[in-house]
Amino acid sequence: MSPRSASVNEELRRRSRERLLRSTVELVAERGYEATTLGDIADRAGAARGLVSYYFPGKRQLLQSAVHRLMHLTLYAALEREPRSEDGRERLARAVDAILGLARDEPLLMRTHMAGILTAEGFVRCPEQQRLAELLRDTLVRYGSRDVDADYPLLRALLMGAVVAVLLPGAPMPAARLRAELFQRYGLDWDLGVPPDGGPPGGTFPSHL
Repeated sequence: MSPRSASVNEELRRRSRERLLRSTVELVAERGYEATTLGDIADRAGAARGLVSYYFPGKRQLLQSAVHRLMHLTLYAALEREPRSEDGRERLARAVDAILGLARDEPLLMRTHMAGILTAEGFVRCPEQQRLAELLRDTLVRYGSRDVDADYPLLRALLMGAVVAVLLPGAPMPAARLRAELFQRYGLDWDLGVPPDGGPPGGTFPSHL
């Protein structure tokens, strides 16, 4: 049997890494962060325990990469869903709704992720985070940003702040209220993206901003 080519080996490594990331999201969503071990993740992924350490320096970094992958996939699906739109305002609305939707649909996972970013390990700049950033930056370009390098960090901070506000234990803010604030900040009509049932908070919502 001839040895595998470099491209085949690279594809196998990519698939192994993705299985680990997918398994991390599944297990942390099911059991929580503390109850999930690296051995559990390796077993769920069908990988050797040493492979986890080969790709990731620790469980916290693995979780961040896994959630960034989930965010990237969720955002991509929202931006590309039918009817597909090239309108920058529609795409930014979809981006906001996608991230707020993750806070709604995966509260344990997203709360754990945000808590990890605020620990000593800080923010992990991994390939998954870079792909997420590229999508958000492209969205801002289509929206009409004249300074993406300045506008992207602000959008990221606003989205992270909204997720934290939705998930704040004991004092969560309604996602619809946060959506309204973000939409007004960026001059987005309420009916763009995936508007929640019940209309905008407070009744009227200016569509001309």
